[in-house]
Order: sequence, then C-alpha cells, then structure tokens
Amino acid sequence: MPTVSIEAEPYPFELIPSRCALLIIDMQRDFLEPGGFGEMLGNDVSQLRRTIEPNKVLLETFRAKGLAVMHTREGHRPDLSDLPPAKKVRGKGKTTIGDPGPMGRILIRGEAGHDIIPELYPLPNEPVIDKPGKGAFFATDLHAILQNLGITQLIVTGVTTEVCVNTTVREANDRGYECLVPADCVGSYFPEFQDFGLRMIKAQSGIFGWVCDSPSIIAALA
Repeated sequence: MPTVSIEAEPYPFELIPSRCALLIIDMQRDFLEPGGFGEMLGNDVSQLRRTIEPNKVLLETFRAKGLAVMHTREGHRPDLSDLPPAKKVRGKGKTTIGDPGPMGRILIRGEAGHDIIPELYPLPNEPVIDKPGKGAFFATDLHAILQNLGITQLIVTGVTTEVCVNTTVREANDRGYECLVPADCVGSYFPEFQDFGLRMIKAQSGIFGWVCDSPSIIAALA
C-alpha cells in the first residue's frame, strides 16, 4: 500500500501503512471499568470509556488490513521487585500498588484488573508489552520489536493522554519514530489535561507528533 496523506495538526501526516503500527496504551480494566481502581480513587471512568468505541473501530480496521497492532499494560511483578519505592508511595493513599483492590492486587501482572478490557482484547499474534513505568519504551522490548518489524511510524491511542500516552510519544520521538495521536482514541480523567496533553504533542509545528481524529485515519486506509 502506498503512502497516504491524513488531515492532521499541525499539518498532514504522510502515513506509510507497511511501516506503521497501532500502539494501544493501557486500556486496562482497573483504569476503565466501573468498580475498578481508577473509580475507587474518585475518578470519572466515563471520561476514559468514551475512547473504547473509537479504539474498537480503529483496531478492527488495522486487523482487517493486516497491519501491525500492539498493546501495553502498566503493572509490576507480584514480588514488587520492579517497583521503585518512589512510585509505591506516590499519592500517599491508604491503598497503593500491590495492595488488594476491587479487581485483585493493584497494578500487579496476572490480576484481573491489570488485564486489557474485553472490547479491545489482543489477538494471539498481537504483542502485549508489559511495562513497569509510564512510557512504553522504558524497561521493555518494544523498541526491539518495532525495529525487527521495520516499523517507523506509530498511531498511539489509549490512556491516559497526559501521562502514559504523552510519555510514550515523547520516548518514541527521541528514538526516531513518527507519532500520530487520534484525539478521540485517547482519554484523561481530567478534561483540561486531555486538552493540554494533545496541545503539547502538536505544539511548535509538531514537536512530538501529530494529532487528528480516527475517522481520518480510517478513511485514508480505505
């Protein structure tokens, strides 16, 4: 498939489908589902759940075209050996990472809440990157996988916009990847952070990447 142009900000994104991957960030049950850890902290999970359907349509499009798809999950080993003390104590809450939560131990690999929501569940051939930090490149094999597949462009979706999505886009930019972020496919518990998170990505003529909407990507691939 040849290069296709996608309307985006700050200017059109020239997509090369054969060298592009869809990277879905942390669409995990504890973050998005009612009764999960995110809601337990007092967050409005509907702010994140609005991204499910756009992600689902975009994911189905990538699968139908036979394009690369990858997923990430933030979490830690059951023995917490990869959890820095500074992260364990952040927020000074009564319940922290590793403690029992609504869907098992919080942010622990293998627990129900750590897993990806059923609506976007990975297929067996779609790599799942288990990351201990905010960025998808830190302490993971994502960069090696992308290099082996010849990927140079990323469509980055998921949650949350200002934290794990922004961190991953910045890490990717430093490693030479071109990143396109569909605004309707990323979400924050805080609307103002959603706005500023996207504005930071596309600022200064695309200092970290491009921003568009998912229908523009789907139309271009069609």
